[in-house]
Amino acid sequence: MAAKPPPAWATLFVGAGYVKRIFVFSAAVAVAAGCLLFADANTLRKAPELAFNIPGQGQKLLSQYRGKVVALEFILTTCPHCQAASRVMTKFQEEYGPRGLETVDLAINALDENRTPADADAMAAAFQRNFQVGFPVGWIPRDQMMAFMGFSMAERMVVPQLVLIDRKGYIHYQTPAGDSEDWTKLMKEDVIQQHIEELLALNSPSASKHGAASSKVAMAKKGS
Repeated sequence: MAAKPPPAWATLFVGAGYVKRIFVFSAAVAVAAGCLLFADANTLRKAPELAFNIPGQGQKLLSQYRGKVVALEFILTTCPHCQAASRVMTKFQEEYGPRGLETVDLAINALDENRTPADADAMAAAFQRNFQVGFPVGWIPRDQMMAFMGFSMAERMVVPQLVLIDRKGYIHYQTPAGDSEDWTKLMKEDVIQQHIEELLALNSPSASKHGAASSKVAMAKKGS
């Protein structure tokens, strides 16, 4: 008897009460072209332009968030781990939003099963409402997400996928596509918080003002 094909959805349990959703494409899925957990100043990747839709706001561009630290999370609305991650990111948005954090969830399954853009808007809005997400939840076609992440075609990908972008539009942290220790490490709550604080301190307006003031003081002392 021929082996049955894997289901469209497979769920992986890692430890007690820890659920991670794995999407299996009918042909293949994205895998990391390379795990970018951290990149130094010489290897940072400029975030490609990305267009996505937010219910009630229409199409947005990632470049519109320049000047903010952006936490971009690609999710599946039916994924328990994505739902939990959105709750964690809501807490961070409440804490760090006043300092310049902008979090956005983008559902990559909103257009599945021949859904229309209106259907996709409704799905994203329902996710935000049902899980009390404290930041915008939108949607994007899956192939655009894959191109943005730099993923190549392979068998499977875990979600959520998280990207942390600095105020100038450079990606500092990005989850790998496949299930790995690196993915688990980067998605730990304390690690995400550490990385957010790091990027908020980098090129922050307050730091720039402080630096300019210090320079003026130094110049005044030199002239006196």
